[in-house]
Amino acid sequence: MIIRNASVYTEEGKFAQQDIFIRDELFVDCAAEGGEEQIIDASGCIAIPGLTDIHFHGCMGHDFCDGTREAIDAMAVYEASVGVTNIVPASMTLSQDMLLGICSTAKAYREEGVQDKRAHFQGINMEGPFVSMEKKGAQNGAYIHKPDQEMFKRLNEASGNCVKFLDIAPEEDGAMELIDKWHDRVVISLAHTCADYDIAREAFQRGASHVTHLYNAMNPYSHRAPGLIGAAADEEKVHVELICDGVHIHPAAVRTTFKIFGDDRIILISDSMRATGLEDGDYSLGGQYVKVTGNLATLKDGTIAGSVTNLADCMRTAVLKMGIPLESAVKCAAVNPAKCAGIYDSCGSITAGKYADVVLLDKEDLSLKQVILRGQVL
Repeated sequence: MIIRNASVYTEEGKFAQQDIFIRDELFVDCAAEGGEEQIIDASGCIAIPGLTDIHFHGCMGHDFCDGTREAIDAMAVYEASVGVTNIVPASMTLSQDMLLGICSTAKAYREEGVQDKRAHFQGINMEGPFVSMEKKGAQNGAYIHKPDQEMFKRLNEASGNCVKFLDIAPEEDGAMELIDKWHDRVVISLAHTCADYDIAREAFQRGASHVTHLYNAMNPYSHRAPGLIGAAADEEKVHVELICDGVHIHPAAVRTTFKIFGDDRIILISDSMRATGLEDGDYSLGGQYVKVTGNLATLKDGTIAGSVTNLADCMRTAVLKMGIPLESAVKCAAVNPAKCAGIYDSCGSITAGKYADVVLLDKEDLSLKQVILRGQVL
């Protein structure tokens, strides 16, 4: 396959007019000699790598915590259809038995391998249960658990060691010891936490390297109490997640975040729940009632309960409504998350030898024109 006439997002983070060559399921340097070629004319389009969502819960009426193969499969089909070609779905704060079942299902699904028309399942983001009661947000307080190394070991083993991200409130008893033990095997993300600057800084110095949905479910930044946000800004190795759905964070705060952290350290996420892709109505998240109206999903007490916007639309919102440069938004939705998830050697850029995941968007309004998934046109 040859994709011609597109403005292509390169590994240098710029757009260049060039052809894209695909053989079987990989990008290659040039067309095969003497072979028949499928030509895609992408005039008027930009070509970007398939996106990677490292933090979302569900879509199309399904949730990762349903704990079924059918749920993961339906989510993977939807995500691929909108240009999200790699997924790391997130669990919620549930009982250990429920989490063990979810992890076992994920292991079985991954062992089955990638199927046609489905985003690649790349592992688990374990958002609960090691969080703070005071900053639980939409997490279920009945199942919050103190950080427990043995419990996490059981869960990770049940998943076939496919937990990519472990979210934790560092101020809780046992948190620092868990960070010491596991930071070189999973990405430790600080989340749903009351941590002040000093505690967060210690957690980063002991091996945490990520922040879950920056600004949400943590103390705000202030000039005398910079908290987790200030500590993350001071640690160059730390990546931070942003939900750019137009609900969770004000556009001015998004622009300020890019000025503070730069586009090398920001990862766009959707944090989407099961209502994504569906109409307004009543849904659930982690066993709790959620009401969805437009882009807003809330619990009964008014707490924001995830988003109902997919990652591709979050990227569009960042560019078209928040003033973030397109090159930066693509980096934060495709490149940076692939690097953090440890899959950049095979995904995340249009580079020879990597899986041929390409998203073609209209140059003007960024509307979706075509998704090529591992060399196959969806």
